[in-house]
Amino acid sequence: MMTTMLSFTSLSHPRLLKRSTHSSYRVWLASKSVRKSSTRMTLESALETKPLVDLRNKKALVTGIANNKSIAYGIAQALREAGAELGITYLPVNDRVQDKIKQLTEPLEPSLFIPCDVQKPNDLDHLVSQIQSNWSQLDILVHCLAFANKEDLIGEFSKTSKSGFELALNVSAYSLIELCGKTKHLMKPGSSVLTMTYLGGDKVVPNYNVMGVAKAALEASVRYLASEMGPDGIRVNAISAGPIRTLASSAIGGIMDMIDHVEKNAPLRRTVTQREVGNTAAFLLSHASSGITGQVVYVDAGYQIMGAAMNH
Repeated sequence: MMTTMLSFTSLSHPRLLKRSTHSSYRVWLASKSVRKSSTRMTLESALETKPLVDLRNKKALVTGIANNKSIAYGIAQALREAGAELGITYLPVNDRVQDKIKQLTEPLEPSLFIPCDVQKPNDLDHLVSQIQSNWSQLDILVHCLAFANKEDLIGEFSKTSKSGFELALNVSAYSLIELCGKTKHLMKPGSSVLTMTYLGGDKVVPNYNVMGVAKAALEASVRYLASEMGPDGIRVNAISAGPIRTLASSAIGGIMDMIDHVEKNAPLRRTVTQREVGNTAAFLLSHASSGITGQVVYVDAGYQIMGAAMNH
């Protein structure tokens, strides 16, 4: 007891305390730098582990893959790693695009590779026919479709054209309703549907305009579809991902400023990765999330909870 008291008293001496404080501060600064640089490494290492869920023997249709940076691709990759058999749809723009998407998705070994423009009823009917004849069932439906004319994303929202409004709502929201309506007879209890939304459907986001309205409609559709399909044991959810640099997001003006803002203000002080969104999708599409339906799950490093921008 006496030794403890002497030790404490000596450290309380002004000169020794000052020296000790400076030394501790330098150590703290060094450790802070190491922690910051190692956090990302630790995160990336953790995400490279074995699949978090088991989706073997599951048939999964993924729509909306544009390139290997797209969120749809990240989801498809996570599902394949978890053991799901994939079906891929692509927008039949031309042969060059078809070849590009086919080459891109080869590592995912899709058993179905089907052209589909959701604005063409015949394409949707052909898609359903192919699923029925090749798989006879559909366990997982991933909807990653969204589009709006660039001129309807910028400027005054009240200047949105009627045709542009209809286009954005049709491709970005109604397509989910139609896909569910045409495929639900192929889904058994335990099947799951997932779509992608964004914060702009709930809050005002610069240069998002009509797409914000489309995403709001999409989120409402998720709730109504979940209510309708729930008695059949089918779940419907959405992921609202933080900003990621993709082909789709590049159409939004100031996307890099948005990413920078999130990195500075999200609780985790960073944006999310394609892998993190994919892992969350795999969870929501698996039996591990069997009690979750009709929800919008935010994968945004916590940005959505912040009430105001912070100065750092």
